[in-house]
Amino acid sequence: MIFPEDLDLRRLIRFSPDDGSIWLAESRMLLLHTASLGSLREEMMNSVGQEFTRRMFTRMGFASGKRDAELARKIRGNLSIYEQFATGPQMHMLEGGVQVIPVFCDMDVDKGEFHGEFIWRNSWEADAHVNVFGPQQDAVCWGLLGYASGYTSAFMGRFILFKETKCVGCSHDECRIVGKPVEEWPDAQDYVSYFEPESIMTQLLELSSQVEVLRSTLKKYRSLEDMIGESPSFRQAYRLVEKAAETNVTVLLTGETGVGKERFARAIHSRSRRANKPFVTINCAALPHDLIEAELFGVEKGAYTGAASSRAGKFERADGGTLFLDELGELPLASQAKLLRALQEGEIERLGDDHPRKVDVRIIAATNVDLPQAVKAGRFRADLYYRLSVYPILIPPLRERRNDIPSLVSMMVEKFCALHEKRVAGVTDQAMQALLAYDWPGNVRELGNMIERGVILAAQGDWIECRDLFPNFILPETGQVAVDKTGALEDRQRERENALCDQILCSGMSLQDMENMVLREAVMRCKGNLSGAARLLGITRPQLSYRLKRCMIDTCDDHTEV
Repeated sequence: MIFPEDLDLRRLIRFSPDDGSIWLAESRMLLLHTASLGSLREEMMNSVGQEFTRRMFTRMGFASGKRDAELARKIRGNLSIYEQFATGPQMHMLEGGVQVIPVFCDMDVDKGEFHGEFIWRNSWEADAHVNVFGPQQDAVCWGLLGYASGYTSAFMGRFILFKETKCVGCSHDECRIVGKPVEEWPDAQDYVSYFEPESIMTQLLELSSQVEVLRSTLKKYRSLEDMIGESPSFRQAYRLVEKAAETNVTVLLTGETGVGKERFARAIHSRSRRANKPFVTINCAALPHDLIEAELFGVEKGAYTGAASSRAGKFERADGGTLFLDELGELPLASQAKLLRALQEGEIERLGDDHPRKVDVRIIAATNVDLPQAVKAGRFRADLYYRLSVYPILIPPLRERRNDIPSLVSMMVEKFCALHEKRVAGVTDQAMQALLAYDWPGNVRELGNMIERGVILAAQGDWIECRDLFPNFILPETGQVAVDKTGALEDRQRERENALCDQILCSGMSLQDMENMVLREAVMRCKGNLSGAARLLGITRPQLSYRLKRCMIDTCDDHTEV
């Protein structure tokens, strides 16, 4: 097995010093001192013991290997299966873990067969362990082994267990690893426990009983109708919902479009004593003005042309339960007067009927209209506003609770995967950064639509990337540097500048000829508009006129006169 050229992989690594990030494709990376990881290893060994430390480093490596495996077929899908597989060992080297030298590798992905042997040199993990604890009896490259097992298992679609047969940490001259399906190892059970997350969780729970207390504290903010949020503004609204649910108070929900007002209304209803009674909704903006009263209060047969039978309105259907008036700010003034009477008297009259009907209805209203301003403008009755605003709840826009976005995204990915019978791994780090930076004019509704589109566009079992969420997404290049073939960092902007200079210097044109050409091209592209050409060149119009005259460029002869 011979590794292919790794230029395609090096191009995935981007250093962006302007915003303090390092990227591998769309996954954010971290450049750490091996000494700091060695110190962490030492502290864990001394505090929780070797077994737990080994399990943690193995699982960390396993997770890293799985993430890199997702790149293999995406980046090298058109190459042979061995060249695709080589992505893992080559990424392991590029990421600074260890030098990998293949001895042999035999695999059949369709049959699930794998047997590989590799030599490791310059293992950071062996060096770090020996520096602190000296030579050992057992192999110590736990995280590197976890990476090899995680990568190969994800690539093959079955658990491939790697074991270290030689290790520098045991005074051998080099490390050597062998990997094959876990079932083919007679002593597999001695190693499988290091890959099990349940064992780690058990240890953590034993070390800190406060974990469960913390979880229960956070969980209570996620218990209503899939309402997720831990930001202060969300918690404030949530606390008001809980208190309102215990009473029959009329609630006015305000906030921008898409913040989830109906979800809040349903949460209040579901927690109230009326939970087993109807929850009826009406969108006041979705109906013609002459039909709203019939929808709210009902109609008697013959009340108007086309009323062939009597029917109950929303108030009667919601009797004993909750009536949710959405987009209340769009209710016509005539209907507002009748709604006020219904709220004050607790009774309604159907259109075409003079017999009042008692109703027991809890009202929850919602609007994105500034009602106090609408009252001043005469578009909304002041008495109705004061009647409804007994218990206002302002629902914060998503841009004011950005810390809730990762939790919302996780919930939505799970929801839409189930809806569309699809499995995706989640969103990439870069996609999450883009989501956090977006202003969200459509709030939670827009986020849900975007995540649903991402789930649909992402490949089965893959990650949702920026281009799946933002169709016009372009990776920013400003201030980024990459890794060249020698391992040195190269500025991509400088690389483009060098390429341009090479073209210019190799063209044989003089500096004067070059200036003449650029001036003529700018004027031509702006169709003779000298002001536009000056803006294109980044100079003033008088400066452009001076240069054209100095270079003896006759714009009239070129049919470019302004």
